Amino acid sequence: MEQHLHTAAADPDFQPLAERALRELAALHPNRDLSQVEIHTDTTDFYRINAGDVVLAEDERFLVGNNTREGRFGLDDEVKHWVKRATDLATGQRKIIKLSFHERFDANIGGIRFECFRSPHKESRILELTRGDSRFMQGHTRLDQTGNPIRVLDIVQGRCLPDVVSALTEAHEEYFHTRFPGILDNFIGAAQALALLHENQEKHGDVRRDHLFVHSDTGAYCWIDFDYNFVHRENIYGLDLFGLGNILIYLAGKGDVTLPDLRDHHPDILATLYWEDLSLVWQNRVANLRKVYPYIPKELNEILLYFSNNATIYYERADQMISDLRAARATLG
Repeated sequence: MEQHLHTAAADPDFQPLAERALRELAALHPNRDLSQVEIHTDTTDFYRINAGDVVLAEDERFLVGNNTREGRFGLDDEVKHWVKRATDLATGQRKIIKLSFHERFDANIGGIRFECFRSPHKESRILELTRGDSRFMQGHTRLDQTGNPIRVLDIVQGRCLPDVVSALTEAHEEYFHTRFPGILDNFIGAAQALALLHENQEKHGDVRRDHLFVHSDTGAYCWIDFDYNFVHRENIYGLDLFGLGNILIYLAGKGDVTLPDLRDHHPDILATLYWEDLSLVWQNRVANLRKVYPYIPKELNEILLYFSNNATIYYERADQMISDLRAARATLG
């Protein structure tokens, strides 16, 4: 074991921490063969960090579990190797640890180009800014031996928003009149949370419905995953706002209202739709939901149209959208 520690945690400053980690691991798993435990003080190559290994970050020690998996667009089997389930060896608490991962790509929405990239440091800033605010996932950052920021995250006790909505069994009209007003209240709270970021010159960066969790105890919404950032000179918060619009369309429609579904089940409605009625982001989804569900109030539908192909102006800040949302909420009783 001494030889193994020398190779895995060569920095003498980390040697006592490594030995302590092994003692804590032995206490949690007394039958574990400690000679097989890899101790990582440098997490740069996160592909080398496997379940059963230990990660050291400043004064904290984590037993690594399984990698998490991507949860959107049906990619449930896509492994996120840089995001790992873990156990805090000092407390035994379950955590999520996010290791530093950098990628860049371009997004084009309605002819508007956004340069997108991951920023572990941005996520660390937001964790500090929102500490104690239940509208955001909670956690803190520790550095590994080489300075890579490791975000140590509490597990949100709840389910992601799409799972909650898809479990509802009512027909749309009953849903809209009985459940949607409360859902809209929570959505406004989530929009106010983004407004807090924007007021502090921060942005979420990856606003989508599976990044909103519903707290099990309160039913309130909680944002997760803040490590994406984006660049756009005209509207620095634009991608966040497009994400909010997509979520609102999803909630108002009790799911996505798609052209294939209308073709198969409601061809009469499909015949009334034009290109202008479709989502600016998702061209096979309907944004002008009042054409599908005529009992949707005009005030709410006008907000949805900001995110349709018919839009000529867009929200620039979350607080602008919140003002309209409140007015629309007043029409629901």
